[in-house]
Amino acid sequence: MKLATQNQSFFPESIKEKFHYIKELGFDAFEVDGKLLINHKEEIKQAIDETGVVVNAACGGYDGWIGDFSEERRRKGLKQITEILKAVQYVGGKGLVVPAAWGMYTYRLPPMESPRSKEGDWKAVSDSLIYLEQVSENTNTTIYLEPLNRYQDHMINTIADARKYIEENRLQHTKIIGDLYHMNIEEDNLSESLHTNRDLIAHIHLADNHRYQPGSGSIDFQKCFEQLRNDNYQGFLTIECRIRGEHAEEEYQQSISYLKSLLHN
Repeated sequence: MKLATQNQSFFPESIKEKFHYIKELGFDAFEVDGKLLINHKEEIKQAIDETGVVVNAACGGYDGWIGDFSEERRRKGLKQITEILKAVQYVGGKGLVVPAAWGMYTYRLPPMESPRSKEGDWKAVSDSLIYLEQVSENTNTTIYLEPLNRYQDHMINTIADARKYIEENRLQHTKIIGDLYHMNIEEDNLSESLHTNRDLIAHIHLADNHRYQPGSGSIDFQKCFEQLRNDNYQGFLTIECRIRGEHAEEEYQQSISYLKSLLHN
C-alpha cells in the first residue's frame, strides 16, 4: 500500500514545485483535481517524469453530478468527466473519483422530500455509469464510485449501495472507493466492510472521524490497515482532509509520519 495526497493550501502553486514538495513529504502519488489536470496536463506529465510522483487518480473538476437532478447538468458533467478520463490516461493515471452527487440533497434536512423518486435516482445514476463504462473501457481507466454520508448525498451512502449499482448494471470498469470518514458515519464496522467488499474496493480516502488529519481523531486506522493488508489491497491510500492546528504544515507532516508508522508495522 502506498500513500497519496490531495492538494493542500500550503503546497506550492507551481506544478513542478508542487510535485517536488509532495515527493519531499514522502508521498508516492498526487490525487489531482480534474480541472487542474485538464488545464495543465503537459506540465503535470513533465512533473511526473521529473519526480517519479505519479497521478494515481483525479477527483472533482466537473460541473454536473452523475445523479444530477438537472438533465442538462448531468449531461454536461458526463462530457467533462470524459475529458478528465482522457487526461488521466494521458498522464498514466488510473481513474476518477465519482460520487452520485455532493451537497445536492439530503433526506436529513428540510424539505425532507426529494424532488425526484428513488426510481428516478437509480435511473439517472445507472444511465451515467453505463455511459462512463464505455469511456473507461476506451481510456483504460476506472470510475471509483464513492459513497458519501447521509448529510452530503441521498443516493449512495454505503459500500453496499455502491455495490448494488455495479452488480445490477454489470459494470466492469467501475470500482468502489472506501472513504474512511464517510464509512465511519455509515458503516456498522469499518474493517468488516472493507473485508466483505474487498473484491470491489480499489481506492481509499483517509480522514479522521471529524474530517481532519488522520491521527487526530478516533478512527482505528491500524485496524483498517491491517485488514487491507490481510486482504492484499494493492491500491493507494489518499489523504483527503482538512487540517486542525495552528501550524498546518507541521500538523500534516505529523499525520504523514503517523500513517507511515502504521504501514510499516
